[in-house]
Amino acid sequence: MTKPRPCGCKGCRTCLICETHYNAENLKLQLQLDKSKGYVYCPFCNKAWQGWDLDLYKQHPHHHGQSIEYPGVFIQLDFINEREEIELMRNIDEMPWDISQSGRRKQNFGPKTNFKKKKVTVGQFNGFPAFSKYLQERFETVGLLKGYQVIEQCSLEYDPSKGASIDPHIDDCWIWGERIVTVNCLSDSVLTMTKFTGDSKKYNLPCADKYEPVLNHDGSIITSNKDNLTALQISKPVCNSDAIIRIPMPRRSLLVIYGEPRYHWEHSVLREDISARRVCIAYREFTPPYLQNGSDETIGNEVRERAKIFWHHQIKQTNEDKNP
Repeated sequence: MTKPRPCGCKGCRTCLICETHYNAENLKLQLQLDKSKGYVYCPFCNKAWQGWDLDLYKQHPHHHGQSIEYPGVFIQLDFINEREEIELMRNIDEMPWDISQSGRRKQNFGPKTNFKKKKVTVGQFNGFPAFSKYLQERFETVGLLKGYQVIEQCSLEYDPSKGASIDPHIDDCWIWGERIVTVNCLSDSVLTMTKFTGDSKKYNLPCADKYEPVLNHDGSIITSNKDNLTALQISKPVCNSDAIIRIPMPRRSLLVIYGEPRYHWEHSVLREDISARRVCIAYREFTPPYLQNGSDETIGNEVRERAKIFWHHQIKQTNEDKNP
C-alpha cells in the first residue's frame, strides 16, 4: 500500500478514506507534538503567546502568560471581503479539481518543476484564471510584497470529511523565493510551525545560502545588503527552538511567511485544525537565478511572460470540452 492509492495518497501520506477503506492506517505519519510547548502568534502585537488554541490571539491586548518574539510573519485580516470570497469560491468551484495527497484537492497553475534535478520548463503553463487577477494586483498594496511577481498559483482544498492535512515541510528553496503567500478562504485554520532539525540538504536549503535576502526581520524591503548576508544567514533563528508556533489563518486573511519561519521551520496543517471546508490560494515567486541577470534568466523570462496572461475560465473550459 505504499503505491499511489485511488484517493491520491501514497507512501506515508494518508487520509480518512485510505485509512478506512485501503488499510493504510499503519502508514499514517504520527506527529508527536507536545501542546504544552505551544505558542499562538498574535497578528496585532506580532508576538507569540503561550498556549495552543487559535482563539488566544483574539484576547489582544489582554494577553496573559509568557510571550516570545517570532519574526517573519505578516497577517492582514480581511484581505478580501465576504462578497469577494463568495464570488472567488464560485469561480474556483466552476473549474475542475485534481486529487492530491492527504485528503486534499488542488488546482495548480505554474511551470513544470523537478525539484530533485533542479530543472524547470514552461510545460502547460499559460497564465492564471482572470477571476483571480485582482488578488495579485492587491498584493501591490502590501509593503513587504513590493516587487513580488507571481509565477505559481495553487488552490488547495481541505475537507474535514476526508481528514485533510499537510505534513510538516519547507517549501523548496531552489525555485521558490523568500516570500510565501497564502489567501485563506471559507474557514479559519492554523499553520503549525516546528523547528527543522533534519538533513541540511533537504528541501534544497543550501540554495538559500547563495541568494541575497529580500526582507529584514521587520518585513521592510532590504535596499542595501552591506554585510553581504545570504537569505539563510539573515534569517538565523532568534526563537526558542523547543517551541511550537501556531500561526492563525483567519478566514479571508492574507498570510506571508519569510525569513526565519521560511527557512528554519517546517510548517504543517494538522487534521484536527480543519473543522470545515477550507480553500487556500498559495502563491510563489522565483529565486534570484531566474530573475534579471540571473544564471537562468532566459527560462525565468519565459515563465514570467506566461505569468502575465489571464484567461476566462469558462471560455477555456468550453474549448477544452470541444477539443478533448
